[in-house]
Amino acid sequence: MASGEASGPSPRSPREPEPRTPRLDKYSVLLPTYNERENLPLIVWLLVKSFSESGFNYEIIIIDDGSPDGTRDVAEQLEKIYGSDKILLRPREQKLGLGTAYIHGVKHATGNYIIIMDADLSHHPKFIPEFIRKQKEGNFDIVSGTRYKGNGGVYGWDLKRKIISRGANFITQILLRPGASDLTGSFRLYRKEVLQKLIEKCVSKGYVFQMEMIVRARQLNYTVGEVPISFVDRVYGESKLGGNEIVSFLKGLLTLFATT
Repeated sequence: MASGEASGPSPRSPREPEPRTPRLDKYSVLLPTYNERENLPLIVWLLVKSFSESGFNYEIIIIDDGSPDGTRDVAEQLEKIYGSDKILLRPREQKLGLGTAYIHGVKHATGNYIIIMDADLSHHPKFIPEFIRKQKEGNFDIVSGTRYKGNGGVYGWDLKRKIISRGANFITQILLRPGASDLTGSFRLYRKEVLQKLIEKCVSKGYVFQMEMIVRARQLNYTVGEVPISFVDRVYGESKLGGNEIVSFLKGLLTLFATT
């Protein structure tokens, strides 16, 4: 005789753990800015759109280095529009360099993963879900965007700058053998604890900081995955890359070669 009990899925055992889902993770995006008044609202909107559509938990930390063009005022407005739980303005009073901006941002990050990227629209947030998928698939410590692998590429640069970029990457590959195809890129995802450890080891500032991070990661046996990206030259504002930065890059490269 059929029992009167309703059939259906059995309840989960109280000792059986809930399956881990991406929504348990939180991604802190660090956006260092200097004179990015026009670009900041666009990149923030694209980031919010990307995270909202993918369903990942996130926060965006804006580190403005005393921009004279009013970038900080724009960031304050964005904080009001999207909420201080999603947009965190953590400014500094003067331009102190890219490496120290990341150090400053990590101190305020509450996510267990950190994403670093440029605020000038060179890096499109549409690649972030691919970074996250890559990290989960390979359980990587770091996922780096690459312009020099697969269908990655650079758009909007003149021939001179393409030659400089390719040449710099070629030289670093020969001298440092980093195990990554794009050593000078600045669009990456890190486990927070890995980034904190690498920051402790790194001594470089500015653009060389990105290069040293991957070299030190190799030394510490951290795993690095790569995702091909499209790098698009900035639409608004001027590039921060000048003669001083190129000289600093070459000095940093030689220092890393001598010490690693």
